[in-house]
This record gives sequence, C-alpha cells and structure tokens, in this order.
Amino acid sequence: MPVSEKTADRLAQHITGGFAHPVFDAQAIFRAVMDAMARPGTVQPVKLLAQPPQPLSPVAAAIALTLCDHDTPLWLDPALRQTQAVASWLGFHTGAPLAGTPADAHFALVGDPAALIALENFAQGTQEYPDRSTTLILQVVSLSSGENLLLEGPGIERTALTAPSPLPRHFVEQWKQNRARFPRGVDLILAAPEGIACLPRTTRIRLSEG
Repeated sequence: MPVSEKTADRLAQHITGGFAHPVFDAQAIFRAVMDAMARPGTVQPVKLLAQPPQPLSPVAAAIALTLCDHDTPLWLDPALRQTQAVASWLGFHTGAPLAGTPADAHFALVGDPAALIALENFAQGTQEYPDRSTTLILQVVSLSSGENLLLEGPGIERTALTAPSPLPRHFVEQWKQNRARFPRGVDLILAAPEGIACLPRTTRIRLSEG
C-alpha cells in the first residue's frame, strides 16, 4: 500500500534531525555538560547539532540524545508531551522509555519551566544511592534575562551570577529545600540558545541584591 505524503512527512519527522556524527557530537555535548556541572554559573557554548520537532529546542534535544538511552526512563512535561512527534523522535533516537511519573524518571525534559511541578515530585535518590535521582533538563529562553541569582559552592571560586529565564515558581525557596536534602536532591541542566549551564544540588542560590 503506498504511503501518503502526509504520513511520509510525519515518519520523516520521527527519524531525521539526529546527530550527523553520533559519537563525536555526543562527546562534544557530554563535555559541555560536564564542564558546566563542574563550574556552576558558567555558560558552555555548543553548536546546534540536532534538529528536533518543535517545541523541543535543539540544545535540549542534543542533551537528551547524549544522556538518555534505553536504561534511562524519560519524563516529558505537558508542554512537550502534547506533541506526539517529540516523544516519537526521542524514542527513535535514544531508545529511552517514557516514565509514567516524575518519580520514575532518570531524566526529565521540561519545555515550560514556569509551569513545572515542584522539584520534590521527582526522584530524590537515597542516602546510600544519591545518584538515583532525576536530572532535569530545563529548556530556557535565556541565561541572562531573568532575575540575577547569586551562586556559591563547589566549583565556584567565590560567587557567580546567572539569570536564567523562565524558572519554576518560587525557585529560590524550592532550591533551598533541595539543597537541604543533600546528598539527595535533583540537579538541573539549563538548555538555552546561547549554550548550556548547570545547577548541581551542591550549589547555594539566593537572589542577588545588586
């Protein structure tokens, strides 16, 4: 039976737009994520190596292609879940199963951070296995247009400033609670047009008074 043009376009959406050079592209993104996690507040520029279906952004998609696989359940927020092409594209390129609940997710892709559920709903890890927590990939519009946040902690010489936008509601207070659960807690990867920044659970965050 011949495939209609509409069906062919839909199938093409699911399989095109991945890494052109999977090994080298994944290595570049992984290095950027690790550098950003080691130095909170810094921005690691990355090339646009993926072309996912909207509303998934190229940077967030590249991070997902790098970190997710068939052993890492992936949760999508409603903004991304409403477009079937996003789930199909991620499933084809990563093999990651969709997590039924936030607490089941190894990774969470968030297309609308401002409407995100509370961080405490995601897997927090355990005292014995703190790495069994969810890493959230937040698709943000900018890393410099939001409220100025002052960062302190490991990987920061004295202090650092960042201003991502948008962020979850009551973010600073939520983050204080997240830090209080250490060594448990979630980590954040911020995917923006200008690059990747990270907020590991060890980072102290407060609003800048400057």
